[in-house]
Amino acid sequence: MSDLNQLKQTFLDTFNKNVHRRGADKLLEWLETTDFFTAPASTRFHAAHPGGLLEHSLNVYQVLIAKHYDPQTDDLESFTLVSLLHDLCKAGFYTQSFRNAKNAAGEWEKVPYYTVDDQFPYGHGEKSVYLIERFLRLKTEEAVAVRWHMGGFDDSVRGGSFALANAYEKYPLAVKLHLSDLEATYLCETRT
Repeated sequence: MSDLNQLKQTFLDTFNKNVHRRGADKLLEWLETTDFFTAPASTRFHAAHPGGLLEHSLNVYQVLIAKHYDPQTDDLESFTLVSLLHDLCKAGFYTQSFRNAKNAAGEWEKVPYYTVDDQFPYGHGEKSVYLIERFLRLKTEEAVAVRWHMGGFDDSVRGGSFALANAYEKYPLAVKLHLSDLEATYLCETRT
């Protein structure tokens, strides 16, 4: 079994074990029709390789559970949903192209790279919330966590919105997801 197949199986096992909400099965069926399990997590910043999005989603889950989950007070289903699906917006988001680059011998060759081809430009976190809710209902704290998982990197925050601070004050899960996303991105994944 390849590493990508093992990652996919880990994702499916984790999701099926922890998520029992109505519509979860339909969401998984839809995921199979997308490139979610084979897409990169970014064009060049982190996990920019086939399966990078899947790897990143699992890394965020692992950090969130290890550092922020309290089985006495927290809802495992909520933590699983927000971590595994926070970047659902990246399904169908990237395309692979080729450019010329010099190899180690100094010769020019065509090398693959990823570009953004957003067919549904709806925002980052809000697009993920929208796509998830096509299949299952999110609790308010889950929707807010997914919506604001980008923190200060979110376009509306850079534009001057103060909604992020309000979201983080009211919904600790949003802060926890953002911190887990940062740690997974910058400490667990290859920056290429």
